[in-house]
Amino acid sequence: MIKKFGLAAGALLLAAVLTACGADESSPQDAPQSTRQSTRQSTSRAADPGVGHVHGLGVDPATGTVYVAGHYGLFTVEGGTLRRVGDRDADHMGFTVAGPGTFYASGHPSAEDIADGRPPHLGLIRSSDAGATWQQVALAGKADFHALQVAGTRVYGYDAQTGQVWRGEGATLTPEARLDLLDLGAGTGRPGTVYATTPDGVKISTDSGRTFRLLKGAPLLSFLDVTDKDGLIGVAPDGQVRSSTDGGATWKAGGRLPMQAVAFTAVSAERLLAASMDGTVYESTDGGTSFTTIHQP
Repeated sequence: MIKKFGLAAGALLLAAVLTACGADESSPQDAPQSTRQSTRQSTSRAADPGVGHVHGLGVDPATGTVYVAGHYGLFTVEGGTLRRVGDRDADHMGFTVAGPGTFYASGHPSAEDIADGRPPHLGLIRSSDAGATWQQVALAGKADFHALQVAGTRVYGYDAQTGQVWRGEGATLTPEARLDLLDLGAGTGRPGTVYATTPDGVKISTDSGRTFRLLKGAPLLSFLDVTDKDGLIGVAPDGQVRSSTDGGATWKAGGRLPMQAVAFTAVSAERLLAASMDGTVYESTDGGTSFTTIHQP
């Protein structure tokens, strides 16, 4: 899917390359969608492998706890230290917080589960107990969502295998447009409006992901989130924060991360989380003007 783009677009896709774990699995067989995801113990490992590559970030609104999703499972940030949630070490390629204690994820089962015959793609899974356990929602064994976004009761996902955007309501997911992208953005205020960061620039869909067009005047961004009805905030390939208060008509530059972001989320217009290639997690409480380190490997 990676083509010959310009230097800036190449930087945009660098994060996608770094997060493309498990892209060479063979075609999976279908799996029962009602199956609870494995809670295999990690005691067979000599030591906990840690988070590995960071793929997603979020905050549980019920507790304010920061969550880090990575190659070897889900973790919380507590006093600068990552603490594993539950006993799973699945590869959470996609992760998003939907509400208090409610998360969505995707990716791949643990290596042990794949060796035991489990299909190598999780499809869409959901947790209602802050990541302690997970239940299957849809597309088990079929989809590998590298980007997930919730807009009210609607879920959007990007399947990295096929380059297809999916739109979900409950357990029903519908395939929509195909395009190259790294991140999706959508919000409760306009659930039918979806943004995508692509090598060509930010694209927008106003028909729930069926079609996309370039958002004129938008800067090249790696990640983008919707903060309210007209608020957008994202980070460029060089780490600079860019924001808009008018739906993307005009943009202003903010602060800059010390390294390129491989994961980013806007908890609100003021509170931002980002992770860099080396696994460092940063937080801003002033809308991206400045960042502090909340975890460093």
